[in-house]
Amino acid sequence: MSKDRVLMVAGNKKAYHDYFVLETFEAGIELVGTEVKAVRMGQVSIKEAFIRIDKNQAFVFGMHINPYEKGNLFNKDPLRIRRLLLHKKEIRKLAAASAEQGCTIVPLSVYLKGGLVKMEIGLVKGKKNYDKRDDIAKKDMRRETEREFKVKNL
Repeated sequence: MSKDRVLMVAGNKKAYHDYFVLETFEAGIELVGTEVKAVRMGQVSIKEAFIRIDKNQAFVFGMHINPYEKGNLFNKDPLRIRRLLLHKKEIRKLAAASAEQGCTIVPLSVYLKGGLVKMEIGLVKGKKNYDKRDDIAKKDMRRETEREFKVKNL
């Protein structure tokens, strides 16, 4: 695998539906050997995951990595808390922003980059129901115009 090749393993579409993404960061994940193998096989879910800052370190809670089938006693708990690897400056910025009312930190995707497991995390603000309806209406309009354009060009 080359250094610049990115292979998407898991995504969190619900985060884009429920939140406005204000800023994104790339973080490494502290994993055990069998967990890395399971992630490479795509056995990871971040749909219920969230991130907290504690004692100047970032941790991801609720990230599910299925046990590696050939790992037997080396397998860890699938829902264990995992540390995220970020720069101090980024951690301080995330901690200050998450202390604000309405801002939170959620994982957006997990991917392999140059052989390493990375996570894209986002500083997000919650959407109201009317914001979600606006987004759905915009998507429908874009899809309709694309469909019309496609019909005209045939």
